[in-house]
Amino acid sequence: MFDQWPSLVVAVPLIAAGICAIIRYEFFCWLVSIITSLVSLSGSIFLYLTVKASGDISYKLGGWAPPVGIEYRVDIFACYLLILISLVAIAVLIYGRKLINKEIASHLRGWFYSMYLLCMCGLMGIVITGDAFNAFVFMEISSLSMYTLIALGRDKRALLASYQYLILGTLGATMYVIGVGLLFNVTGTLNLIDLSIKIQPILDTPVIKVAMSFIFAGLSIKIALFPLHFWLPNAYAFAPSVVTTFLAATATKVSIYLLMRYFYTVFGFSFGMSSELIIGIILSCSILAIFVGSFSAIFENNLKRLLAFSSVAQIGYITLGIAIANNAGLTGSMVHIFNHALMKASLFMILGAIAFQIHKDQLTLTDLSGLGKQMPFSMAAMTIAGLSLLGVPGTVGFVTKWYLIQGAMQNGWWWLVVLILVSSLLVLIYLGKIIETVYFKPASNTGIEMNELPGSTFIIILLAVSSCIYLGFDTSLTLGIAEEAVNALVPEG
Repeated sequence: MFDQWPSLVVAVPLIAAGICAIIRYEFFCWLVSIITSLVSLSGSIFLYLTVKASGDISYKLGGWAPPVGIEYRVDIFACYLLILISLVAIAVLIYGRKLINKEIASHLRGWFYSMYLLCMCGLMGIVITGDAFNAFVFMEISSLSMYTLIALGRDKRALLASYQYLILGTLGATMYVIGVGLLFNVTGTLNLIDLSIKIQPILDTPVIKVAMSFIFAGLSIKIALFPLHFWLPNAYAFAPSVVTTFLAATATKVSIYLLMRYFYTVFGFSFGMSSELIIGIILSCSILAIFVGSFSAIFENNLKRLLAFSSVAQIGYITLGIAIANNAGLTGSMVHIFNHALMKASLFMILGAIAFQIHKDQLTLTDLSGLGKQMPFSMAAMTIAGLSLLGVPGTVGFVTKWYLIQGAMQNGWWWLVVLILVSSLLVLIYLGKIIETVYFKPASNTGIEMNELPGSTFIIILLAVSSCIYLGFDTSLTLGIAEEAVNALVPEG
């Protein structure tokens, strides 16, 4: 059975999604989802330990050897994302059961859990597959379930947000599959490892350049990389709180994973388009994402949209590490995949819990007025997560920026070091707005009794926020795995 874990971590959520679609009893579906997430997390950890001890795993589906058959290929980088997805999935389910019951109509809750598990299946499938077209199939599975999850929001604008995401997501997937089709046309293979070998003699041909352009553009939409980010703020703002938390922590990270796979595994940054041109494009988009996202967050009053624009900026930090294109920069990018998921999940969970208490779907800055006195522990947790987003020493956010700055210095890009530091000041501005409102303005919810967040909700938030501090000091786990992942992706690095 242990030999089947590469298949089971994908198949178990898929089967569980079907069960929840048939038996739509709320508690049963929640329990099935919890067990499924635990199984996937256990399998992901087992795969990590196996890869660490014995090397990469090549799993042949149906017994057909690659490149003819579909291969699931597991290395440290894949394990890193598998653990992240399944860990977030179970944390959100434990945290959000009461919110799900409040925000989603009773007759739709069974469908919610089914789509949640289907989304999880698709995301894990993208990570583990070694086949370019199979990645497209899993991309569509995760995307279609995401559109449904977003549309379950009670605000009517959730339908519009879902529709916008559907249109742009379909465009992104179409561009991706066109690029894959072009690669298949000239190489005759869809296996990523086989592709990396067969395109070496033809890297400088126009068709490879065009194929890479399509793949990069398609995945950039999925990542929400500036200027292709405009689907993200509404999708995060109007989706149910648990959906926003799960998507913010996982969906864009998986697309970044796939982009890294193409850049470093398939093309290796040495294809016909000069690496300087590619670095220039990604670098420009990343810097613009950081500053446009941060400026947008400064002037935003809706808190979910504020954090969504902040996510646009944080995605810019991740892709910035790709553009720096050295070991330190890529390590900063890799560790920020986990760090940002941790920080942003914490902040969205806190907002969702506050919205639950004051019976509002959309929180504004005014709704946080005076909560520092009414909910001191919860607001302290939000402040710590925010400081981590800022990159204060002793938090996980500092680890990311330290490595990005190191990477920029190794390239002699002192101007980029200055930009990274200046961008942190922008985070301080919108974070300062929130802290000022929480601690220095009179309470606005005077007619509502505000208490600390309830039981399991607060425990999950406390664990997440505590991790922002603990992993900022003890970096052996996240940074250690990130460095291993970089070495798996770029062995010569």
